[in-house]
Amino acid sequence: MNLSFHVALLTGALAVAGCSESMLAQMSGEGGDGRVNSDKTIDYGQGGRQKPLSELVAGIWVDPNGCDHWIIDDGVEGYLSPRLDRNGKPVCSGVAPPNTAVGNFRGNETISDPL
Repeated sequence: MNLSFHVALLTGALAVAGCSESMLAQMSGEGGDGRVNSDKTIDYGQGGRQKPLSELVAGIWVDPNGCDHWIIDDGVEGYLSPRLDRNGKPVCSGVAPPNTAVGNFRGNETISDPL
């Protein structure tokens, strides 16, 4: 192999090795100042606003089997988790027909979501 190939390979390897956590966090749109936000109980929102997920309004989406799931959509991120009773069994309340979402799960949306 020729010298230019080895130089290009070495340059690429050094460029990737030089990526710091801070740089990767900024490129991914997460965190900042060298840290990645990994707390899954926080909605980091738009413009640096942070809010605990427990403060967001959830609706209910009914899956094809008729069981409930908590749903939140703030326009950028969406959250979905199964609705379970205290014994860990799925709740199938019949609040709506299958494949339907009910409730004000988009209540504080500041970015339009045409879907």
